[in-house]
Amino acid sequence: MPSWRTIGLLLWLVALGLVAWILSRLPLDSIAQIMAGLSWPQWLIWGGINVLVLLLGTLRWQVFTRLLGLPVGFVQLLLVRQAGQLISFLTPGPQFGGEPFQIYWLCRRYQAPVHGAVLSLGLDRFFELWINFSVLILGIILLMSAAGMDGAADWQQILGVLALLVLLLSILGWMLLRRPQWLSRRLEHTIGRWLRSPRLQQLDTHWQAMGGDLARLTSRGNPALWLGLWVSLLGWATIVAEMIIVLEILDVAVTPWGVILILVATRLALLLPLPGGIGTLEASVLWSFQILGLPATAALGVIALMRLRDALVLLLGLGCLHALR
Repeated sequence: MPSWRTIGLLLWLVALGLVAWILSRLPLDSIAQIMAGLSWPQWLIWGGINVLVLLLGTLRWQVFTRLLGLPVGFVQLLLVRQAGQLISFLTPGPQFGGEPFQIYWLCRRYQAPVHGAVLSLGLDRFFELWINFSVLILGIILLMSAAGMDGAADWQQILGVLALLVLLLSILGWMLLRRPQWLSRRLEHTIGRWLRSPRLQQLDTHWQAMGGDLARLTSRGNPALWLGLWVSLLGWATIVAEMIIVLEILDVAVTPWGVILILVATRLALLLPLPGGIGTLEASVLWSFQILGLPATAALGVIALMRLRDALVLLLGLGCLHALR
């Protein structure tokens, strides 16, 4: 069985190789031109709003770790989150992939209990997905209500899939809030046959502890759940603000409907199973700019700033991964 040192080395090699591959796909010439044309105030505003997005994502996770009493501070969570985001970004589908490593780092480096690490991260991801899908549904409904919306049938199919996902997540959330012990017993019964193994007795202990924490956390009137919801909404508000700032920096005149179309198209592109949305993100920006009758050069500028942001986040993730190795 390979040692953790060998696994860590392989992870570093894969991460560096994929980072180099992604950087080779970026429009570096356009990025250089955009960088040269931006003023320092524009750089500060653009950089500040992106830093705020990262901080709000970490803050939402901290809401649940504090409620569960995990011995992890905000800076430590930021390191773990960004290192995990690096792995998720480089895997097929940039939404998931780094969660097992995040749990491992919380437990091994910061002595967090397994059940607490799993539960806090699971709640964080639940809120993130539920809000993301709900906002996308709202955006698609607004677009379909616009006069002369092209491709309404295609949007209806996407809307149906997203609505189904939100419905399933909502049912799961309702069960967690109203019947946490019932859900815990059903899941425990399902895996009970495996838990009889002597090697998995410790897993049974963690499961019982997580069930108790879940019942306490989802009790009525718990303000942490509402706080997590509001932090998620604020995070989406900063994403919208970042897109508006990018369009303002590039002097692209877009109506509010146009901003919604670009945001919905780019966020849907990131749901496709490709590392970092390479190709799909660029296609979504070009498509939305074509629908809006905007010049392709402006679309290239938006793509350049988006990919520059991704490259900086990747470098930050590599730094966090180095700190956690």
